[in-house]
Amino acid sequence: MRYLLDANLSPKVASSLTEVGFEASHVADHDLLTAPDERIFDYAVAHQLTVITADTDFAMLLALRRASSPSVVLLRDTADQAPEVHARLLLDNLGGLEGVLEAGAIVSLSPQRIRVRDLPIT
Repeated sequence: MRYLLDANLSPKVASSLTEVGFEASHVADHDLLTAPDERIFDYAVAHQLTVITADTDFAMLLALRRASSPSVVLLRDTADQAPEVHARLLLDNLGGLEGVLEAGAIVSLSPQRIRVRDLPIT
């Protein structure tokens, strides 16, 4: 599974994931740092990437398009946290979520809870 981190997350988070064996990159690595969400969404679909974001717009795009990909990990209740906190939250949970993400899902991940919704959203 390959991950694409959105611009609202630090590139340090992608580096932290990569250091422990996840295949992760940041939108800046693909010249998408200032790209609109729709373009990032389309890039993720074309390259079979799971998007990791703190932006609820990706969930809206999935719903509007009735799309079954890309899977999205939405970090919640962490906006004021440091990149190290984001990385730890992901590292503690991604391994157990890969099956649902491969099948197509939006995962809402916060320090308090995990919610999984299968794709497409109906």
